[in-house]
Amino acid sequence: MLKLRFVSKSAFTQSNDEFRALLKELRVSKGFTQADVAKTLGLPQSYVSKIETGERRMDFVETAAFCDAIGVDLAAFAKLFSGRVSRGRVLARRGTR
Repeated sequence: MLKLRFVSKSAFTQSNDEFRALLKELRVSKGFTQADVAKTLGLPQSYVSKIETGERRMDFVETAAFCDAIGVDLAAFAKLFSGRVSRGRVLARRGTR
């Protein structure tokens, strides 16, 4: 079970790092470039780059659209993400326990 200590507004938490890494890994594994995803979304390539680097955060609807653009079921993405963050980690800022 995921535990929330507090919700950080920072885009640089361990959980956010995992979220972005998973999006990128799935995109690459499906053979899509950032430009491919951006074109499908009708947005500039820099949008995808900013998401993957943490310069921009995504809301739920944007996450669903991103997953759809790379051909990944949103529920499957959520399950993969949950598995990553629940392996002994909590949703909290780095360095706090």
